[in-house]
Amino acid sequence: MLLILRYGYAPYGLFKKLGIRGPKPMPFIGTFLGYTKVRRIQMCDLSLHSSYNGFDFVTPLFLRAFTISTQNAIRNMERCGGKLYDGRQPIIATMDTAMIKAVLVKECYSVFTNRRMYPIMLQHSVWMLWTSTAFSVDIDSINNPSDPFVSNIKRMVKFNFLNPLLVLIVLFPFLGGIFEKMDVSFFPAEVTGFFYNFLASIKSDRNNKEHKNRVDFMQLMVDSQSSKNKDDASSNKGLTDHEILSQAMIFIIAGYETSSSTLGFVAYTLATHPEIQKILQEEIDETLPEKDRPTYEAAMQMEYLEMVINETMRLYPIANRLERMSKSSVEINGVTIPKGTVITVPIYTLHRDPDLWSEPEAFKPERFSKENKANIDPYAFLPFGAGPKNCIGMQFALLMMKLALVEILQNFSFVTCKETDIPMELGVDELTTPRIPSN
Repeated sequence: MLLILRYGYAPYGLFKKLGIRGPKPMPFIGTFLGYTKVRRIQMCDLSLHSSYNGFDFVTPLFLRAFTISTQNAIRNMERCGGKLYDGRQPIIATMDTAMIKAVLVKECYSVFTNRRMYPIMLQHSVWMLWTSTAFSVDIDSINNPSDPFVSNIKRMVKFNFLNPLLVLIVLFPFLGGIFEKMDVSFFPAEVTGFFYNFLASIKSDRNNKEHKNRVDFMQLMVDSQSSKNKDDASSNKGLTDHEILSQAMIFIIAGYETSSSTLGFVAYTLATHPEIQKILQEEIDETLPEKDRPTYEAAMQMEYLEMVINETMRLYPIANRLERMSKSSVEINGVTIPKGTVITVPIYTLHRDPDLWSEPEAFKPERFSKENKANIDPYAFLPFGAGPKNCIGMQFALLMMKLALVEILQNFSFVTCKETDIPMELGVDELTTPRIPSN
């Protein structure tokens, strides 16, 4: 019995030694049940930030610390100090921009590594565009919402905090290695099987045919593969088959619904702020007076359009949190971060921090104007992350959203209706989504 109790409480003294305060953890699960009480990740972060703001701290940084389960579990945090224990994995969450810069840029290679893997443009939907650009495959998600590709990716990104497998790993992290050897996954086996078979067939087709004139993500990886060492994991001459399929899988997960969800939030903010929408439409009409189809040059010229998109991503960042793990012990600004500790940045809360943003709840595109942008701390606005490991599709996503918005606003306006939630109510998904998805 004593050994069981010792196991249940063992990891929870780490942050007490550092002088970081927070809610009292329960044996084995820490504060994991907080997810079921608050439900929405964003509101959980804001609530913890509010609850522990104003304490006296040992360090000069505004830190939060807590622990959580290993791989694929969604993290919890608070701003301005405090600790949480969700499982047994120690995590320090920070909204101090100096520490964020150190973690994401200065020490990104030496100390911190990624925590988890866990004309065409005017003719495709966002999801069609993503798959077409990455793999030269057209997925008509608009006219065929039941397409197997679409239905399977929806199943893959659906997340449940009370998943029995997740709960087991939270309680007993050592089971993660056992489940991995047994090929047990958080994702349904038939879903992962579908995508790996899909990607394998595309790769096989590329190997058997001449290179196409059009180069996509899959072709670049196939070209990098060494013909003599395709399955040699130790070879540094090119990617192995497993590496190519794994990278392609991550590309699919990362690209799903991110840009289209942001476009939905842009539509919402414009509908609820018609005066801003009018200014944007005037800029579009001035740039393209004959309702010409938008070009790259025209899209890059529209400053107010970029301001609107940036302000929308500030209020509704699709990724709620950003993570890195320390592979060695390090001291940053007087704070010791032990080896194996996860550093988490709560992006949603960071973007609404009144210490960093004036009127943080207001939709004000002007804060991203050329005159004001210089006053924004670059590590206070992280919709795509920062540093060498930021989002690989950032520029592509921004261009795609600009072209789509110009094409729509040249001919239509967004308006609210009786079903519109004002203010916006967010869902309980892992990513930031509205409570009632748009059809």
